[in-house]
Amino acid sequence: MTTETKEVSEQQPAIASGLPLADEPGLGTLTLPGFLREVTQQFGSREALVFHDDAGVTRWTYDELWERSVEVARALRACGVGKDSRVGVLMTNRPEWLAAVFGTSLAGGVAVALSTFSTPAELEHLLGLSGVSVLLFERTVAKRDFASVLTDLEPAIATSAPGAVQSAAYPFLRHLAVVGEPVPGGAIDDWDTFVARGQTEPVELIEASAASVNPSDTAVLFFSSGTTSKPKGIRSAHRGVTIQMWRFRRMFGFGPEDDVRCWTANGFFWSGNFGQALGSTLAAGGSLVLQSTFDGAAALELMQSERVNFPVAWPHQWAQLEGAPNWSTVDLSSLRFVDRDYPAARHPTVTTDWTEPGHAYGNTETFTITTCFAANTPEDVIAGSSGEPLPGNTIKVVDPLTGLVLTRGERGEICVKGPTLMLGYVGIPLDETLDEDGYFHTGDGGYLDDIGRLYWEGRLTDIIKTGGANVSPLEVDEELNRYPGVKVGRTVGVPHETLGEVVVACVVPHADTTLDGEAIRTFLRESLASYKVPRHVLFFAEEDIEITGSAKIKSSDLRVLAAQRLET
Repeated sequence: MTTETKEVSEQQPAIASGLPLADEPGLGTLTLPGFLREVTQQFGSREALVFHDDAGVTRWTYDELWERSVEVARALRACGVGKDSRVGVLMTNRPEWLAAVFGTSLAGGVAVALSTFSTPAELEHLLGLSGVSVLLFERTVAKRDFASVLTDLEPAIATSAPGAVQSAAYPFLRHLAVVGEPVPGGAIDDWDTFVARGQTEPVELIEASAASVNPSDTAVLFFSSGTTSKPKGIRSAHRGVTIQMWRFRRMFGFGPEDDVRCWTANGFFWSGNFGQALGSTLAAGGSLVLQSTFDGAAALELMQSERVNFPVAWPHQWAQLEGAPNWSTVDLSSLRFVDRDYPAARHPTVTTDWTEPGHAYGNTETFTITTCFAANTPEDVIAGSSGEPLPGNTIKVVDPLTGLVLTRGERGEICVKGPTLMLGYVGIPLDETLDEDGYFHTGDGGYLDDIGRLYWEGRLTDIIKTGGANVSPLEVDEELNRYPGVKVGRTVGVPHETLGEVVVACVVPHADTTLDGEAIRTFLRESLASYKVPRHVLFFAEEDIEITGSAKIKSSDLRVLAAQRLET
């Protein structure tokens, strides 16, 4: 590169765009009813899902998934659900979750994805914010009885007749139905009774309501993780959701010939797992191997018995899988689509040189990925980045104080817009959410390089400012988690009188492992600049560090915890 060219490159504004959406290959029908119809017509007799529980093994073909979804849609129509009615779905990953969400879309409604990790106070907030008219829920999850939680929140549920709930707290809520042990008396239908409500509803009307759904209509209501404030309700259009479902298949490179068998225990009520696991698998005619709640040893047995080839897990789950008592004896030779850097790649029965499209950036507000590189992209192309803008998307990086667009290479706030951007937050005007050019300001820090690759450096509030230098905790975490014996490693900045902040590593060791803080610091010096190496390494038990349901560490809480530990 000549000096003149370099100077021009450095003056490029920090804006990058992907190809026009019209040029993106592999997209299908852009509504949830259309998506389900398309994959059913293509893969009808193939297995769509398998679910093991105490009652036995459930297997649905694509035809059966369609039929069960239509049954739910008929029942919802009998309950008064119509265009834009909101239906809450409070379940783990099980067949009824898929039937409920797709069934809601077939009936013309909006599926509200509720986390089973919600505390009673959180659930009270979510129900009040979402305004659901029907709530479909699982009776017991991890020893929590949601029937009891709900009746504690609204005692009228226990005394009202089915379909006749009258609640000042939740004025739109009328119907409830439960998967699992029935709730005697009160307003809650058991699942069979709920489905039977729709027997007199003509299938032709469900076909008509499904056909009337537009790509621009609201499809789902998901919620932010709430690591910095109460969760926000995020409305996403059918177009945005289905673009990502088709897109993930393309980014992973899956096709019907791959016979994808995807295991995951991460909730589909998070957009990332919905798009990545559910979307890519169904779009490719594969089968979802469902696990209701995560258990490492049981997951390994499930991978073995169901010949899973595409496991989807978060880092802390991989650590638990590797630490499970049957890790060394289970046969995982079916694993094919597993990144070579994951613990599973080290398993004696696994052979892989595959790399997933994990170099990506996204938000729930964009129904996950905005930038990404496809699977098996060479490392020199990725260059440590978070990907390049996907078709239809535009990224800009601005000064977080002035809003002015920076130049390439300058660090600032990442702003995004594109066809998967949310329709808006519930209860917040759109002009208070997007800037005058239609960009969503993410609150994340990063920069664009001279060829338009995005480098994400974490939340702006998480960037550590020490001695006048900025340290990305993500960069330190990446190296920290490579150290043998580290189960969970997270880096935070703790206030310091002269430096502003000091870099502190918070580590949860594997069970029966003793780690040395100075040895970890020595290891990190090999790959990190001196000012990025943690001044302190603190060790915690796993229960000391709060992890949200979507596997995010609450950095603010961790900073307080670290500061308290350093004071003692």
